[in-house]
Amino acid sequence: MIQGPRTIGRLFKARIEKNPTRSAIGWIENNEVKNINYTEYKNTIEVLATAFHKIGLNVGDKVAILAQTCKEWHFLDMATLCSRGCVVPIYPSYLGKDIDYIFKHSDSSILIVENDKQMEKILPFISSWSNLRVIISLSELSEEILKKFRNVHSYYSYKELVRLGSEDLKLNPDLMENYIQNQLPEEFASIIYTSGTTGEPKGAVITQYALVSMLMNLEKTVQGGFTKDDVSLVFLPLSHVLGRADSMLPLIFGWQSVYAESFEKLVDNIQVVKPTVMIAVPRVFEKIYAKIMAQMNEANLIEKQTFKWATHVAENYFQKIDNDLSPSAVEMIEFKLAQQLVFSKIYNRFGGKIRYFVSGGAPLSTQIIQFLRYANLTILEGYGLTETIAPCCLNPLSKQVAGTVGRPIGDVQFSFGNDGEILIKSEALFKEYYKDPSATQEAIKDGWFYTGDIGEFTAEGYLKITDRKKDLIKTSGGKFVAPQKIENIAKAQPHISHIVVIGDQRKFLTALIGIEKERFLGILDDLGLPRDCSLEELAENDKVREIIEKEIDLINQDLPQYETIKKFKILPEEFSVENFLTPSLKVKRKLITARYSVIIEAMYQ
Repeated sequence: MIQGPRTIGRLFKARIEKNPTRSAIGWIENNEVKNINYTEYKNTIEVLATAFHKIGLNVGDKVAILAQTCKEWHFLDMATLCSRGCVVPIYPSYLGKDIDYIFKHSDSSILIVENDKQMEKILPFISSWSNLRVIISLSELSEEILKKFRNVHSYYSYKELVRLGSEDLKLNPDLMENYIQNQLPEEFASIIYTSGTTGEPKGAVITQYALVSMLMNLEKTVQGGFTKDDVSLVFLPLSHVLGRADSMLPLIFGWQSVYAESFEKLVDNIQVVKPTVMIAVPRVFEKIYAKIMAQMNEANLIEKQTFKWATHVAENYFQKIDNDLSPSAVEMIEFKLAQQLVFSKIYNRFGGKIRYFVSGGAPLSTQIIQFLRYANLTILEGYGLTETIAPCCLNPLSKQVAGTVGRPIGDVQFSFGNDGEILIKSEALFKEYYKDPSATQEAIKDGWFYTGDIGEFTAEGYLKITDRKKDLIKTSGGKFVAPQKIENIAKAQPHISHIVVIGDQRKFLTALIGIEKERFLGILDDLGLPRDCSLEELAENDKVREIIEKEIDLINQDLPQYETIKKFKILPEEFSVENFLTPSLKVKRKLITARYSVIIEAMYQ
């Protein structure tokens, strides 16, 4: 498909030539999907690439993007990549000091910022950004903000950039074509900073060649399973490697990517877009599952019994399918009835056209995967890291095995260290940690990337992730415990939103529990609490403690004695990216255990 060396520019060009009139990029306005076709998509990128040249973007220049996911983020990303520049994504949830570190460390010279709010965060720092040449804003900035930097730095709004590019394109019609022809596979496409649960983030350098190799690995693996007729709803942060990979998929599949208005409007947007494919992280599926279960708890007796019956029927049906047995005629009729009465309603919540969900970024509970499967919602769980440019393993379209992250994709090879650490070799691999040769040498040895994850292959060749190497717990009795396994089981419980298992060098395991008010809304009267009660009041409520205790007992039932949770504490604050979650929604284990060290010690008294 791609002519010449592997670069994003050449891949982009090949796709445009193949699908010039098909819908490419969409967005939502007034509850309607608006879109542009692949020819218009190319024109948009060409205008922006020309504007970048006009404002002084040189080959190899770093462009930092600090904004929420939107079509403009993607357009500027593609324009930079087609102009032989390097994109440095920055999470919009980061604080000013984090943005300051990444901008300086990456040697960025152009800053793309979303709005006044994001600009305000960095104003105290930009006087020390010696490399900064140009600031571009997606929204028009207020005069109050502009006067604080406009006399020092060149500034353009997105609209001005488009106007500038449109005018200059008439004078330089072959500019982007020349960029693409001269593009080299070893050029830096991106420096993606790990969100990092500890220490300073590291900048993983991704070359043009590696980025295209990841996309080609995916294309080769699914072999026509995804097509140009698919529609994807993009909502993950484009600053995260999985969201970024999602935004690039039209280049290989030729489908339409529609950009959600925001994460908050996702449920409404799904009904408008009716996607056939959605890529998400486990937290999204956990919230969906919790909401369904909470609604069932509030249902009347007949609805509850129907739901229980339907779940039992679906469980038996899929048990036969998974064991390569044919369900009986009665079982097939019962399953169809269960679909009509219960599961079709769940399926239709997702627009009624979903063929595949893809989940990555962290492990997802098998209970949730199996339940959504009853509703004809197939989840392809995969595995990848920033350093592997997202997917390096994916459950096959033909047969998914819950509890695994599937099989290696494309050219990806796996090996294991003596301690079970997963090692990866692929052409779709980061080149180095930017300006950190010692961390690079530690991570890449003899061409193998040492992931820090512990895992194993099943007899069928599916990869199982056991835990993060650094998170493994060794009890004082010498037993090794993988906390992620227990935490994963716990998150399928209706009232446990987050859980951190503790027990390193201790006699037994304890847990810190995070809850969310929305999961208790239907039973506040039974708890004796008002509608406007605080999370702290919920956490201290005796009946809430009894509910969580019962759920912990259920979790413990299926665990060996040394893996059971003996004591727990419900925390009085909700887990979010403002406190205990990384921007990719992983728990900052060290931070939370440090914050609640007194409570932890009390559980061991």
